[in-house]
Amino acid sequence: MIAVLFSVIIVCVVLGVVRFVLGPDDADRIVALDILFSAALAFCSLAALSTGRVLFLDIGIGVALIGFVATLAWSRLVEMRRDGDGGFEP
Repeated sequence: MIAVLFSVIIVCVVLGVVRFVLGPDDADRIVALDILFSAALAFCSLAALSTGRVLFLDIGIGVALIGFVATLAWSRLVEMRRDGDGGFEP
């Protein structure tokens, strides 16, 4: 069962990398980044299930927080680039 889950996650990672590289728009790349962070979280959960160690869940929480902040930062950067001013407006 673990091998099946591992192969499904690998397929998701490959599709995410393809969308990240070939994405015609910045929004596609942001979604691909979310897919890759979700796959990393799935890897952490799978490692916790297969080894029985809770430490991997703590690492997964850290990956989820970094993914959330990275998505917000990149979305803000794309929004500023579309506005054309390059400045920060609250």
